[in-house]
This record gives sequence, C-alpha cells and structure tokens, in this order.
Amino acid sequence: MFILNEYARDYFVKTLHEHIEGKSVGLSYFRERGFRDDIIKKFQLGYNLEEKDSFTQEALRAGYKEDYLVKTGLTFKGDNNYLADRFRGRVMFPVHTLSGKVVAFGGRILKKVENTGKYVNSPESDIYHKGNELYGIFFAKQAITKNDCCYLVEGYTDVISMHQSGIENVVASSGTALTHGQIKLIHRFTNNVTVIYDGDAAGIKAALRGIDLLLEEGMNIKVILLPDGEDPDSFAKKQNAESLSKYIAEHEVDFIRFKTQLLLGDAGEDPIKRANLITDIVNSISVIPDNIVRTVYIRDCSHLLEIDEQVLIREVNNKRRNYHDQKFAENKQNQNNSYSKQEEFMSFTPKNGARQQTKKSVSIYKYERAVLYYIVRYGAEILIDESTTENGEKIKPINIIEFIKTDLEQDGLWFTYPLYKQMLDEAIEHLQQEGFTPSRYFLSHPDTQISKIAVDLISDKYQLSKVHIKQFGENVSMEDTPLSEDKHLIKHVPWVLTELKNAYVKQRMDEITEQLKEKQKEGNFELVMSLMTELKELKEVKKMLDKFLGERIVLPK
Repeated sequence: MFILNEYARDYFVKTLHEHIEGKSVGLSYFRERGFRDDIIKKFQLGYNLEEKDSFTQEALRAGYKEDYLVKTGLTFKGDNNYLADRFRGRVMFPVHTLSGKVVAFGGRILKKVENTGKYVNSPESDIYHKGNELYGIFFAKQAITKNDCCYLVEGYTDVISMHQSGIENVVASSGTALTHGQIKLIHRFTNNVTVIYDGDAAGIKAALRGIDLLLEEGMNIKVILLPDGEDPDSFAKKQNAESLSKYIAEHEVDFIRFKTQLLLGDAGEDPIKRANLITDIVNSISVIPDNIVRTVYIRDCSHLLEIDEQVLIREVNNKRRNYHDQKFAENKQNQNNSYSKQEEFMSFTPKNGARQQTKKSVSIYKYERAVLYYIVRYGAEILIDESTTENGEKIKPINIIEFIKTDLEQDGLWFTYPLYKQMLDEAIEHLQQEGFTPSRYFLSHPDTQISKIAVDLISDKYQLSKVHIKQFGENVSMEDTPLSEDKHLIKHVPWVLTELKNAYVKQRMDEITEQLKEKQKEGNFELVMSLMTELKELKEVKKMLDKFLGERIVLPK
C-alpha cells in the first residue's frame, strides 16, 4: 500500500507538470494561489485528470493490483466491477508520515459540483489513521526542534503558505479535532504550541475543545487571532518571515486567558452563562498536570472572572480528583486487558538465554512496579549525601534514579516489562537535564500508556506490613509513622529493590524445579546436575535476601 501511494504521488506530480490538462488546470490553480514552483515541488503537489478512471487504468497497466487500489482509497469499486478514481478532477496534496512516506492524499476539486465536497481525503486504511497524522510534520520537524515551538493551523494551504513565507515549524490537523496521536507527534519535538485562528468566532469555539488535550499533556499553549477576513494562508502570503514572526510575537496570547476573555464576551451579565463559563474554564485548568502553572492560572482567572480564588481552587481540586479517579480506572482496565492478551513478562530459558513468555512471570510485574513507584515519585531526590572516603576522595551525592540504576547493573538485572523498562531508560536519559522532575515528565508523556501508568503510580499508597501493624496499630497510616516514605527513602528504596531481586531468584528457582522434572524423565543427568548446582546457589542467595527482608513493606495492591 505504501508502494502504491508512492507510485500515485509520482503519477499526480507528473500529470501536473507534463499533461496539458494538468498544466492548464492544476498548475495554473496553484500559481493563481500564489505558490512558487519550488514550493509546489517541495510538497509534491499534483493533479488527477477529470477522466473518471485515468489513474486507476494507468496503475493497473503498470501492474498494481485492484485490491490495493481499493484498500488505499485511491479507487472506488462499485457494482458490476465499476472502477473510478476517488480524486478525479482534483489537485492533490500528499500526506506524509514523520519519516516521509506517503500515507494518504487530500484532493481539492476546482469546479462547483452539486453535492460534492470541496475536499476529499483518503479513507482510513491499514496504513492510514487520520488521528495519528499531521499534515506537514515531515517538512516541519527540524524547524520545530530548532525553534522549540510548533504552529498549529487547520488546512493544507495554510501550511504551504507559511512555509513559503519562511515559517517552517507549522503543521495542520487537516480540519479534524486534535487527537492524542497527533499531540504525541508534536510532543516528540517541543512542549510549546501556538494555535493560529482566523477571525471566525464559531470556528474558534469549536476548535477550543481540542486544546484541552494539549493542556492535559502538559504543553504550553498560546493562541494567535488573525485580523478579520484573514486565514493563515491569505495572511502569510502578505508577509515575509520577519514580519510574520514579529506579528506572532506581538499578538500571541496565553490560551487560558484567551479562552476566558473570549467566553466572557459571550456571557455578558447573564448569571447562567457566566456560571457555565466558570465551569468551562475550571475544566481546562484542572487537566494541567503542573501544580505551579495551575496556581498561576487560577489567580489570573479569579481576577478576570471576578470570583473568589478559593472557590476556583476548590472546584479545580474536585475536578482533578474526579480526573485522577477516571484515569486510575482506565489504567486498571487497560492493565487487565493487556494481561488477557500478550502483555506477559519475559523470562530466560536455562540453556541459551532466549526470551520466552510465561504467565508465571507476570508476578514480577508488581515488584518492578514497586521500584518504578520511587522513580516516578522521588527519582530526582538525593538518597545518599556527598561524602568523603578515608583517603580524602569526595563521593558525589547519589539520587534515587542513579542508585537504582547502579544497584540493578551490579547484579546484571534490568526491568523486563517493556513499558517499565522504557520509563526506567528515559528517567536515566533525562536525569542530567536541569530541573528534571520525573513525576511531571511522565504525567505529561506523549505515550498515553506511560502517562496513565504515571497517574496510577502517583495515586498508589503503600500499606504497612504485618510487622509494622503490630508496632504501630491497625488504624495508623504510613504517613503517621516514623516510616513515612518521604522521610525514609534510604530504607524503602533498597527494600523494594531487594524484593525485586528476591522475585527474580524465586522465579528462576521455580523454572529450574520444573526443568529438573523434565530432564530427570529424559535421563539427561549431566544437565540435571548442572541445574541442581544452580538451584543450590540460588537457595543461598535467597536466604540472604530473606534475611534482609525481615521487616518489609507490603507491595501496593
């Protein structure tokens, strides 16, 4: 399907530049819109002839299968084997993946046809899911990284015109509401998004609903409202890079303030409308993961809305509790679903170390999760203070992530569950970044599965073991005891690491026990002796681990 899309792209480009109809109709249209030839070639714009099946017949003659022509949506198939081009008589905009593959097309018709939309897009297919793609991302990714900002517009021509004016860090949602998949693409390159709106008030209000998803991902959102009658396409054509950048810098407004002021204008003095407005603003603020940012917005909105700050704080907190409860429930459901499919842990076979899936190894999950709990909640905190050896050599302070990394590496261990392994790897990778806060980073992670795990971990509370219950009583919580976790991380972190190692050892011992039964039946006594030696060594290791875990924390339910 990708190969066919590449062929189609080349066919449409060739038709635009070489066919008489393509040049007189398609190329003329693009030039009338003010697009330079270099920009037309850069975005691989094309044209499909007016004839009902010109492309389809050419593709079939070239050896491409009808089945794939239909699956990609390039061709319609009707009764009696009727075949027709989906994009006949349209100028063509190929949609590229992040890596530059053509995944879909958009086609604009150039004449008025009754009951026919101006734009037609490729349907969803095995390779194309519109909620996971952004028009222009392939051409914009380097500029987004360089400028640490992404401009978000609505349509194909908006992106192309801004590129032509010299602003390349721009992508389009192509008329669809923003999705988590699209936001994930942007978040790979920047935390900062500026949404550019034209003066259409109804369109702005419809688009506002998608912005809350950006806030939920922990991104910094600004808004630019263009002059009346202008859209990004028309406005960019009148500017160069310098003047357009200057306009953006002078007119971009923080999203929450923009939304508040926009809705205030509609509400007027109507008390019901103002109450609905306050609810709307509270909903937006409540999804922001950063506590400091939420506090600043609450203070500003309190002033703008002329409402007591404590009322807003209370409402935001209520919303956040409901939000976390919902995320917690979703995460639990996702975990249950993953277990029923193939999210099982990996273990090693005794002979060659090849990985295999086993349901027994799912029990390792809770121990790796217990260690991850401290990485997400406290990872950047210092666990061991700076010290000096007897020789006067200074030892730098060690934080929790560094301690966990070193401790696991010393024993040749690492997380086995893929998502937890990814989170551990990313925590280590970002640790040197100034101001890195694991909880904030993972709560706003572009991978929704990881952000859900983080929400769950932030919500988890450790329970006291039987030993601690005897000592402090059944009705005492962890926070009320001398073992309050934030005060005793130096005890808790080694504990959970030791429990994880104990689980690895026990799992390996169980595997060996099962293998011994099989090998004894087979009469393979050489391997039986080898396994028994390993089992004996593991039992000694487990004794030491059990001794250390004399008084231990029970893992989260």
